[in-house]
Amino acid sequence: MKHSRWLCCAALALSSLCAQAQTAPAPTAAAAAAALQARIARVEQGLSTRIVVKGAPGRRRGLSERMAFHRVPSVSIALVNEGRVEWARAYGVADAVSGRPVDTDTLFQAASISKSLSAIGALRLVERGRLALDGDANRQLASWQIPQNSYTRAHAVSLRMLLNHSAGTNVHGYDGYAPGQTLPSLLQVLEGAAPANSAPVRVELAPASVWRYSGGGYSIVQLMMSEASGQPFERYMREAVLDPLEMRRSTFAAPLPEAWRDRAASAHDGSGKGIAGGGHVYPESAAAGLWTTPSDLARVLIEVQRAEAGQSARLLSRDMAATMLTRGLGEYGLGFFVENLGDRSSFSHSGGSAGFRAQLYGYTRSGQGVVVMTNSDNGAALIEEILCSIAAEYGWPEFRVIEKAAIAGDAEANRALAGGYRLLDLPAQVIADGERLYFQSELFGAQRMELYAEGKDSFFMTAQDMSLRFQRNHDGAVAGFELLRGANTYAATRTR
Repeated sequence: MKHSRWLCCAALALSSLCAQAQTAPAPTAAAAAAALQARIARVEQGLSTRIVVKGAPGRRRGLSERMAFHRVPSVSIALVNEGRVEWARAYGVADAVSGRPVDTDTLFQAASISKSLSAIGALRLVERGRLALDGDANRQLASWQIPQNSYTRAHAVSLRMLLNHSAGTNVHGYDGYAPGQTLPSLLQVLEGAAPANSAPVRVELAPASVWRYSGGGYSIVQLMMSEASGQPFERYMREAVLDPLEMRRSTFAAPLPEAWRDRAASAHDGSGKGIAGGGHVYPESAAAGLWTTPSDLARVLIEVQRAEAGQSARLLSRDMAATMLTRGLGEYGLGFFVENLGDRSSFSHSGGSAGFRAQLYGYTRSGQGVVVMTNSDNGAALIEEILCSIAAEYGWPEFRVIEKAAIAGDAEANRALAGGYRLLDLPAQVIADGERLYFQSELFGAQRMELYAEGKDSFFMTAQDMSLRFQRNHDGAVAGFELLRGANTYAATRTR
């Protein structure tokens, strides 16, 4: 009897233990979850500008503080580690007026990150034999032709050049259209015909001679893709790229469908004020038209990593992925900026449209990367600070914080440097404010960035890792400057 009673008690105890095991989380899983939360918290509290002034106090700041400082209503992040999305978080409000909260399903405009997906879509057509990377692009166009001139007669434009921004085409970027405005057709965009608000797309430099960023070139690619696929661009991209990657919260439709608008963030200018209508519409879809989320774009990032490693051919073969991530002219492959880092390569693209800024950044071979999206003209500066924090936490080889020594500003010297300049065919300004000096250019989102003096004509910025070296004529007057960014130098001439 006692033996039976002991067996009964033992059975009850075992049953109780089994029930606890089924309901209580495993200690290892709980510990992993806690470790991940601690890691996210360190990222949230570790923001810093890429360059810091030596001796400046308190360089690490919290995300909410920096969002307020930059007047960015919302930011959404998807962090990729070990080849998967390790975490995704969203902060702030999708619309500053209504206070509608943002979440990880909120859509943002990807702007020029659209080009990366468009390039993947074009390369899929190349692998199917429907387009050719090399040879005269006009032989692959039916309804419109790249106008011939002395440049194109000497050297024809190819699809490879268009994807690499080395075709010599114009139209750096597009301004978009306010909601309700009549949208131009793609042919009207290419011809610069009303109601298009952009210049005609033309070849203005010798093809394959120089790298020059061109949204206009990607509009030519858009037409090539539509004609080769026999489908409207938006439909082809859904079937060829978005659906295979299960990007269910992404669309190239212009304008954004009514049913999706409640899920979209609203655009805001640099003062934090909402842009009328919630943002602009971009019928130049291949160059700037994608609405998406960081988590959806992270699927693209991971697929590129897997294709490059030969682990997936869902979109592109390993050879084609290698072609895409091989630099042509400039710092650009086919659809991505590319940097060879020795043990790995980085591939990236930023995006900037009216009231939105975004960044996709990934690494081959390490399975790491991130997508950050914001709904503010000031978002680029905040994104840079977030990348510095992530790099410190995850041991990335880039975005390390650098200290630089600065000397005191000189109000009189600053006045001599202030004025208008021309940088990469776009206006730039140097602005004096007493002992402080600022740099501003549309190339970098028209954000005003402070310049810190290292010498009489040598300055650095903390907002981005860039330096300016002013150049003078024989009479000592300022003639222009050189902008140093990474290993590249860009010349600017003074206009006033």
